[in-house]
Amino acid sequence: MASRGRRGGPPAREDEPRHDEWAEQQAPAPPGPVLPPPPPMDYGVFMQGLVQAKQTQAHTQAALQAQLEAQNC
Repeated sequence: MASRGRRGGPPAREDEPRHDEWAEQQAPAPPGPVLPPPPPMDYGVFMQGLVQAKQTQAHTQAALQAQLEAQNC
């Protein structure tokens, strides 16, 4: 069986950039300095904040629902 070039398609022409050259042209290096990694996260504090936010959301939703029902009566 004869090889047909890239992934079974026609062979690449000489004026076409190869795939690796094309990828380098499409993905330039990001400008500016490279930032250090963020500090480690305290997941206990994160979870407490998440629980508090959900409780606040539930309380607010219940208050709005009660207000809506009071207006409809």
